Amino acid sequence: MKASRIAAAGAAAGVTVLALSAPAFAHVTVQPEGTAAKGGYAVVDFKVPNERDDASTTKLEVNFPTDHPLASVMPEPMPGWKIEVTKSKLDKPLEMHGEKITEAVSKVTWTADGKGIEPGYFEKFPLSVGQLPEDTDQLVFKALQTYSNKEVVRWIEVPQKGQEEPDNPAPVLELSAASEDGHHDNAADDASGTGSAGKASAATAADSASSDDTDTTARVLGIVGIVVGAAGVAYGVLAGRRHTNA
Repeated sequence: MKASRIAAAGAAAGVTVLALSAPAFAHVTVQPEGTAAKGGYAVVDFKVPNERDDASTTKLEVNFPTDHPLASVMPEPMPGWKIEVTKSKLDKPLEMHGEKITEAVSKVTWTADGKGIEPGYFEKFPLSVGQLPEDTDQLVFKALQTYSNKEVVRWIEVPQKGQEEPDNPAPVLELSAASEDGHHDNAADDASGTGSAGKASAATAADSASSDDTDTTARVLGIVGIVVGAAGVAYGVLAGRRHTNA
């Protein structure tokens, strides 16, 4: 009886560790490099993990919000990926730097021309975006993730405050308050590293490293849980056999 309890406890510990670690690397998400202030510009990264053991991620489609269109969207070149930017006509023109904008980016698509994101890996897809809206606290980007086996995962469910996270949540970019002096960074400053995004690069690197460390820790804990559970089961079986032989 004692051996059986030890085995059960070991197995339960393994399952618990796995359950706690799984959400750490589960979804497609979006985070700014530095800050994403209302009315300004930002560089944002769409983080895409591969959740399959037998297929690679070969395509990512990110759809932009139509209720808050962004006039300026510039992708960063990525080796191994073909990038397509799709624009659509606006129902209501925007005014940007004194000029009227009649169309905006509605979708950005990355298609792998190599192996893509293989099992056990993730990749970040950066975009420079702006001018960010001033009349909302967040932007929702609906994304489609395609695997090499033709499976498509639709990250399109909008999270609701006070409710449980949906199974396939859409990436949500939280916007911070505009600076008190009303100054907004521009794309040129961000590209040269002299704007707030450039000045925040060190902090961004630290945040990224912390996030990656969290993913790695979660995976390690999951493996440890499996080993502990297996050891507990094996011990219980051996102890049971000894008791029977005795």
